Amino acid sequence: MSPQASGQLSLLRTDPTVEKTSAPKKATARKAPEAKAPVETKPKQEKSELKVRSKKQTKRLSAEAMAAKQREISVSEFFTKNRHLLGFDNPAKALLTTVKEAVDNSLDACEEAGILPKVRIVLQEMADDRYRVMIEDNGPGIVKQQIPKIFGKLLYGSKFHRLKQSRGQQGIGISAAGMYGQLTTGKAVVITSRTSPKRPANQFEIVLNTRKNQPEVINERQLEWQVEHGTRVEIELQGTYKAGRNSVDAYLEQVAIANPHAEITYVPPKGKPPVHQPRATDELPAEPGEIKPHPYGIELGMLMKLLKESKNRTLSGTLQNDFSRVTSRVAQQICEAANLRPKCSPRTLPLADMERLYKAIPKVKIMAPQTSCVVPIGEQLIQKGLEREIKADLYVSATRPPTVYRGNPFRVEVGLAYGGELRDERPDEETSLDLKNGDKSQGPIRLIRFANRVPLQYQQSACAIFKAVTETNWKPYGLSHPRGSLPRGPMVLLVHLASVWVPFTSESKEAIAHYPEIIKEIKLALRECGRKLSTYLRRKEKAILQAKRRGIFEVYVGELVESLNKLTGVDKKRLHNQLMRMTGRHTAGEEATALAGIPDDEAEDEVEVPTGRKGGARKEGAEPRRAPSASEQGAERRRGVGPSRAEGPAKKKKTAAKKTAPPAKKSKTTPKKKKSAGRRR
Repeated sequence: MSPQASGQLSLLRTDPTVEKTSAPKKATARKAPEAKAPVETKPKQEKSELKVRSKKQTKRLSAEAMAAKQREISVSEFFTKNRHLLGFDNPAKALLTTVKEAVDNSLDACEEAGILPKVRIVLQEMADDRYRVMIEDNGPGIVKQQIPKIFGKLLYGSKFHRLKQSRGQQGIGISAAGMYGQLTTGKAVVITSRTSPKRPANQFEIVLNTRKNQPEVINERQLEWQVEHGTRVEIELQGTYKAGRNSVDAYLEQVAIANPHAEITYVPPKGKPPVHQPRATDELPAEPGEIKPHPYGIELGMLMKLLKESKNRTLSGTLQNDFSRVTSRVAQQICEAANLRPKCSPRTLPLADMERLYKAIPKVKIMAPQTSCVVPIGEQLIQKGLEREIKADLYVSATRPPTVYRGNPFRVEVGLAYGGELRDERPDEETSLDLKNGDKSQGPIRLIRFANRVPLQYQQSACAIFKAVTETNWKPYGLSHPRGSLPRGPMVLLVHLASVWVPFTSESKEAIAHYPEIIKEIKLALRECGRKLSTYLRRKEKAILQAKRRGIFEVYVGELVESLNKLTGVDKKRLHNQLMRMTGRHTAGEEATALAGIPDDEAEDEVEVPTGRKGGARKEGAEPRRAPSASEQGAERRRGVGPSRAEGPAKKKKTAAKKTAPPAKKSKTTPKKKKSAGRRR
């Protein structure tokens, strides 16, 4: 190749324009990375720009700017966003919670004023998902100045700062119900109250200012009301009416069980007939007393507050006057254990001395709190309430003595209804022998929980009552009990906890906290009722066994009556009744006699069957054989047929001596003497 040609070839290899025309495929492959280069640089630039912007924004927020955004949060604002904490999770539960809070307030007001409660509940359906709730009572009424604050302000009440048994505790319930109605419908709460027949009734229309937690009165007027004293509350809200166990109907039934002294009238929606629950007793429950805090249940912060706010000049006087069960001697022992002077000022104590005083209190023995502040329902009233609402075969109740948790006294009551209409299917005559197994095939029992006479409807598995029931072994008492669940059987179980301060798990008051002292007392009361149930089931099973034996004998009664009638000539009906009475006495006693349906006037003790001298039956139509005369007896003795004169009195003396003689002591030689005597005879 010439030098000129080789130079041209080198130019062709290095010139890019020549490469594109000669080899287009290779050129496209080489261009690919060149086209990607500008695409990769753009996102990097954008990310860097975003970082710069974010840095600039964070630099804008200073401490002063953050402080300017902070403000106080109203309690009504908090519960507006977290209304599920108060029991307003869904429309159905909201309707029940509204009725519950209003009924609790009505019962508390009537009992504190010494008035037998008379409550009327009306649910009026305004639309598909809107209801108007009206609750009216015959209580003492509310003072005019207090009506707006009670129904238009959260955390306002008279029961929070005292240790006394009551249904309400926090001062949230009825005002929260009005707030929910205001949020869902925009309607105000209407309250009508009257305190005396000499004064007119006051009616208010109130809304709640959630930002300030203050009531706003829209309308106020006086009107004539036919009621002498009482209160009526009307709330329109969004809700859903449902029947079932967690419904308004079931709740009011349980209220009637725990409050037999109350008269309740309920008008349900959807055209259902009204329900009237008359009171079972005309006696009000005893008025619970108010107590002071007990030293064992107090905390350090509360102790510091009481000492600083005390009006007493000495530490010993503060301990005696501001706490329960603290005498002068006990106060002296506490001060000595804390190495403090009894006459020192409680308001000027330093923190170290307060801590020593707090640690010294458990070292001194102090009496348990007073129990007059806790009033139970009572065993008889629990049974009356169960009998009024549930048709069963057995009613049992038990009440435990007062106990203390965290310094707060409480009592536990348990009621039980078994059998009757609670059985889904009654056993027939053939399977009546297997009564217990038939009851075991039933579903879980129905558990009714109460706290200070208030039914607890929701969060059953999170409650201490449910824990105590499931941990109790019900198999020895005749019920089937799967592990970790409720026992099975036709039974309704009622558990009531009465205390000056019920430890609820949330503000909605739906479950009781798991304190060991409370669970222990519930278990003891359950076992006491379980023993009574077990006794009843064993007695019932034994009666059924005897009834079966009696039924087997009844198969042959007809033939036996026919034979005895031919032999004795006694009336067949009389024979039949006498035999059935004897059978009932030897099998199941009164229960079997009642099952047989024999009248008492036709029953005789025994059947008299006249017989001949040698035990043979006399012929039909023959006269009864008379007793032999003295001459005939003498002729028989001469012939050697009858007993001699000497034998008669001797035998009588022997038999009388055997009856009156004391029983001889057993010994090894006695059987031999008896055997030899028998041989001599």
